[in-house]
Amino acid sequence: MAVDLRYIVAVIKINNELERIGDLGANVAERAAQLAQTEPIVVPAKLLLMAERVESMLQRALDALVRSDPTLARLVLAADDEVDELYPELIDEMKAEIRRHLDRLDALVLLFAVARYLERLADHTTNIAEDVLYMAEGEITRHQTPAAIFSLESHQFDS
Repeated sequence: MAVDLRYIVAVIKINNELERIGDLGANVAERAAQLAQTEPIVVPAKLLLMAERVESMLQRALDALVRSDPTLARLVLAADDEVDELYPELIDEMKAEIRRHLDRLDALVLLFAVARYLERLADHTTNIAEDVLYMAEGEITRHQTPAAIFSLESHQFDS
């Protein structure tokens, strides 16, 4: 019975996260449409890498949900650290690009927004992974250190 209740609570929370993800995805699409109206600009490689990581995280989080797989959920949490590291590096690169090419300010501001949306998408995806861990194991992982979440003493990765 506890498992069923955790499942219901997790699905309700995940539904909210998916709604936020959809909103952010729509925002990214709007910025892409606006970028199409500006002078062509080279999209920074780190932005593309960030987008790939976020897409992979979301796929894994949804797979973890469908399979009730805590190992996949933990992989999502680990991947968020990489996105969190990429974000400030990307922002610094784009600020330098603005300084060099003030004439491209409008397009670069749109890319700033996309970077922020991707970072938030990763955060919402991480929330889904945390909810999957709660659903599967009854463990609340929010606000825990990565070492506690990945502790081999409390989790079996062999299953």
